[in-house]
Amino acid sequence: MKWVLHVDLDQFIAAVEIARHPELRGKPVVVGGNGDPTERAVVATASYEAREFGVQSGMPLRIAARRCPEAVFLPSDPDAYLEVSARVMAAVRELPVVVEVLGWDEAFVGAETDDPEALAAAIQEAVARETGLSCAVGIGDNKLRAKLATGFGKPGGIFRLTQENWWAVMGARPTDALWGIGGKTAKKLASLGITTVLDLAGGDPAELAARFGPKTGPWLRLLGGGISDAEVSANPWVARSRSRETTFQRDLTDPAEMAAEVSALAKRVAQDVLEEGRPAARVAVKVRFVPFLTHTHSVTLPEPTSDATELDRAAQEVLGMFELTRAVRLLGVRAEFPREPS
Repeated sequence: MKWVLHVDLDQFIAAVEIARHPELRGKPVVVGGNGDPTERAVVATASYEAREFGVQSGMPLRIAARRCPEAVFLPSDPDAYLEVSARVMAAVRELPVVVEVLGWDEAFVGAETDDPEALAAAIQEAVARETGLSCAVGIGDNKLRAKLATGFGKPGGIFRLTQENWWAVMGARPTDALWGIGGKTAKKLASLGITTVLDLAGGDPAELAARFGPKTGPWLRLLGGGISDAEVSANPWVARSRSRETTFQRDLTDPAEMAAEVSALAKRVAQDVLEEGRPAARVAVKVRFVPFLTHTHSVTLPEPTSDATELDRAAQEVLGMFELTRAVRLLGVRAEFPREPS
């Protein structure tokens, strides 16, 4: 039988750092920025010991330090994480499976087997043998169920979620327990009287289409039933965008200075786009105002381009969409590539 497995490395970035610094094992570890909680930066990841204090990814380091004063703060080292990730994926590929990489710390695995639990255990053993890291493995009859199953297996376990136990496991859970539904969508669903996965599966198709659109509405209903794609592809992951951002150690209040920073970011993104070998079709600018309010606007380019001047012009146009009357603590520029025809 064909199975989809989802492999998710436990506390990946923190685990890599702890492997490099064994003396930190069992201690609360927070990774992010330059590793200085007095600087403006956010948590990239936190060890389970730090999470017990309420430290979460995306949280400002200063708040993390207040919640867990005893935490050890370390700088982020993307090159090291990329190297370990590559070793993990190579180890999994040694097995008779198809591997679809989703990021540094997770991948879908497609396989034909009569014993998916045994395969999941073999994956865990291969990862541990190659890197010393642990991972959870979700087993499903499609990608959605495999992805969700991993959450029930963490840390370091194995869980199977299929059509057979879908309603027993997921039916009474809130809609944002589903992969692809966030807090905002969950609130909109609640306004329609849809609060659980079972409610969503039985939602009125016309009502969902009217509220969320002719494509998204029906797709949400399918999610409620646990229905999704089951095809695992070994094709290399292709970036949908390239972005750069800067968190400022002092707030910016001068619009001219903001424009100059956006221009510098746009030039860096343009170089990334050039190296990617694909032109950008859309440019977005992210602005984080004091204290921590983040907004994003974007514009579609007249035609796809890799030209730095054109990308800078577009970024300045988007910056003009913001009311820059408040101090700014972060600016970002993102270039999005054209979507591949389906």
